[in-house]
Amino acid sequence: MELAELSWPAVAALPKDTPVVIPIAALEQHGHHLPVFTDSLLLAEVIRRAKASVGDRVLFAPLTWLGNSDHHLDFAGTVSAPPRTYLDLLVGLAENFVQHGFRRIVFVNGHGGNDVPGRQAVFELRQRHRHDAHLLFLLGTYWSLGAKPWESLPSLRQREMGHACEWETSMILRLAPNLVGDFANAVPVEPGNAFAPAARGWITKDRSVPGHIGWPHLATSEKGEHLLGLFAADVVALLERVIRWDGLSWEG
Repeated sequence: MELAELSWPAVAALPKDTPVVIPIAALEQHGHHLPVFTDSLLLAEVIRRAKASVGDRVLFAPLTWLGNSDHHLDFAGTVSAPPRTYLDLLVGLAENFVQHGFRRIVFVNGHGGNDVPGRQAVFELRQRHRHDAHLLFLLGTYWSLGAKPWESLPSLRQREMGHACEWETSMILRLAPNLVGDFANAVPVEPGNAFAPAARGWITKDRSVPGHIGWPHLATSEKGEHLLGLFAADVVALLERVIRWDGLSWEG
């Protein structure tokens, strides 16, 4: 179900165990060859595919395109909510639905910079509502829900999501090839963190002059279709678990 298409009485009449999905993405630079709306375009497509499987058992809020993208602000076209502002935004969005009686709130994320404030948001929400065991607050980043795409498509070189990389470039090639610039001549920028397993604070300029991270020159539309299919299936699997949750148990 699309929240945007319902009247308020129709929303009020829904069972309050109906999962509410809030898609969250970004508007930010994606190197020289991808549009600034890449994260939002890709998440919208993953959500579109997932909707076909879960139908009217889930309520989908409109995609929130504003994300936490401060680390990309050295590149033109990036629009960002600072981390603490963004955390409060997510908490406020969830609280709106709690106010209306809904008990299962799922943020489906499509931008890496949203992950840390998103995790903190669902943590804080649970603390705030600690006396109501029937509430469920989740954050799931679509490429981190279990899929290992390289196992079913060995031609994939990357083993993790980068930025305007082999994965994202492939998916945009599949979704909107007219928006893709010269990716074939993009110089590889090695992903990863040289200080791992420690977590390093960084801005994109620390890692990449052109703005991409990974190997966009390896992208193909066929890889993109494979990735989109796997990621949408992972989102569906998560939502099925939320639907099946008994309202009290630790495991879904």
